[in-house]
Amino acid sequence: MPAVSVVIPMKNEEGNIGPLVTAISAACSVLPDYEIIVVDDGSTDATADRAKELMADHPVRLVQHATSGGQSAAVHSGVLAARSPIVCTLDGDGQNPPEELAKLWVPLMEDAAVGLVAGQRVQRQDTWSKRVASQLANRIRRWALKDGTRDTGCGLKGFRREAFLRLPYFDHMHRYLPALFTRDGWDIRLVDVAHRERQSGTSNYSNLQRALVGIYDLIGVAWLIRRRKKAEPQEATRP
Repeated sequence: MPAVSVVIPMKNEEGNIGPLVTAISAACSVLPDYEIIVVDDGSTDATADRAKELMADHPVRLVQHATSGGQSAAVHSGVLAARSPIVCTLDGDGQNPPEELAKLWVPLMEDAAVGLVAGQRVQRQDTWSKRVASQLANRIRRWALKDGTRDTGCGLKGFRREAFLRLPYFDHMHRYLPALFTRDGWDIRLVDVAHRERQSGTSNYSNLQRALVGIYDLIGVAWLIRRRKKAEPQEATRP
C-alpha cells in the first residue's frame, strides 16, 4: 500500500504534466512508496497521452472523465481511486510547488486527530484581478462560515481518504474542505505554502464564474453546518 496518494486534477495541461510529475516524484522520494493519480477531466489536448508516457518512469495512474465535470469531480474521482489512507492534492497547472507536499503529509502521519492539512498561499503569482477577487471571496467565506482559513482556493491539501469520502459531495466542495472537516469533528492544520506563475496553458475558470457559483455554494455549506447534529456513541451494557 502506498504511504501517500497524490491526486492531480487536470484539464488541458499537456505542457505542465511532465515537469509536474517529475517534481512530485522527487518530492515523494523520501517515502517508502507512493502513487501519482492523474485525473484527466475531459481534456481536448494530449494530457492523457503525456500521462501514459510518464508511466514508464513514474508510479502514475490515469483516471479519465469522458466529459469535464469540474475540479471537485476530478478530485473526488482521484480519491476514490487512491490506495493510500492519506491523500494529497495539488493543482495541475504547476502553480503549486510539489516541494511543499511534505508539509501536508507529515502532520497527518504524526497526529491521528488531524483530518485535513490545508495550504495557504503566500506571495501569490496571479493577476491583480484574480488576487482581488480571491481576497474578497475569502473574506465573505470567513465571515459566513467562521472557518478561520484565509485561503481555501489553494490546491495543496492533504487529508484522510475515508474522512473525505464521508463528506457530503457537491460541485466546488474542494473550496470548503476546512469548514466541512471541522463540521465532522476533525482537527485542521493550516500551513503556508509557496506559489508559482503558470508556465503553460491558460486557466479553465474566470473570476465571474467563481463569483456566481460561490454565492450558492456558500449558502449551501452554511446550511450543511447548521444541520449537522453530533451524537456521542455509547456502548450498551448488560442489564
